[in-house]
Amino acid sequence: MNLAHIHLLLNHFPVIGTIIGLGLFLVSLSGKNDDLKRASLIVFSAVALLAIPTFFSGVGAQGAIKGQPGVSDALIDRHEGAALLALLFMELTGAFALAVLWQLRQHPSPARWNWNLSAVLLFSIVTVGLMTRVGATGGEIRHPEIRPDQSTAATDAATAVAPEEFWASRMVQKFEPSPAKFADLMTANKWWWAFMMDLHFIGLALLIGIVGILDLRLLGLAKQIPVAPLHRLIPWALAGFGINLLTGVLAFTGMADFYAYNWAFWLKMFSILLLGVNAAAFYLTGIFESADRLGPGEDAPLLAKFIAGSSLFLWLAVIALGRYIQWFHDSVDNISPR
Repeated sequence: MNLAHIHLLLNHFPVIGTIIGLGLFLVSLSGKNDDLKRASLIVFSAVALLAIPTFFSGVGAQGAIKGQPGVSDALIDRHEGAALLALLFMELTGAFALAVLWQLRQHPSPARWNWNLSAVLLFSIVTVGLMTRVGATGGEIRHPEIRPDQSTAATDAATAVAPEEFWASRMVQKFEPSPAKFADLMTANKWWWAFMMDLHFIGLALLIGIVGILDLRLLGLAKQIPVAPLHRLIPWALAGFGINLLTGVLAFTGMADFYAYNWAFWLKMFSILLLGVNAAAFYLTGIFESADRLGPGEDAPLLAKFIAGSSLFLWLAVIALGRYIQWFHDSVDNISPR
């Protein structure tokens, strides 16, 4: 298995998952069903997480086919630009979904409508459209029979959209970044790169500092501190994760080959996905309710300790693997024909 296989395995989840999430969300609003609303928000959050390795693995898929007969570089660039724009809206949808889930945790029966729900609805609708375009542009790379103009092969990004293509697609393309220009922008100035890395470290410190303290308390350290006040800091940890996500995606687009063909990077991504599973197990299985009620001196349940221990281990793995990325450059076979 190589990166192209991973991309083919993952790329259906963001497209189909966003459609399913929006469908559940609309049904929950029409039927005023809070349980269905929570399910849709969980779907949006999970898809936002899965969209990250899906986007990153696209570099390997590109390397597998670029330069082959019948493959248009312009169509590949268009697909990558569409994916980058869709990723932005997908992550915004996931962020607002997490904000609503946090509100629902604090107020199980909130007002029927608020600004966060409006944002989820708006961004999810836009994301479904953008994800559909990503799927369509990806299919056109290897399937000329579905291209709008089969008689004309696109030779550059400016002609990648045929005149017969739907007007909305042509309009959306105006907002899609050029992959090459975007990459050059990220690496054009060493001070900008240093600033991004500093922000990445700040986000990591904010995230690990809060989650690490909570994990250590659940494991039995500093038992004089109740759990609930520590848990109220979790939104700040999510803000740190958001900073890391933004700076990480920007860094990847600037040096895509450096990160994509790197085992340490992919092990780091796998650890982050496992942390998503870890968080789901903590909040969706009833473990959180028992842990959140712990007062001074009280010991956490065994399952809560297991979740906390595995969380701490995985975050330490993320830190260590991040430090070793530079040592594993080109450790993944580059299957590009170049």
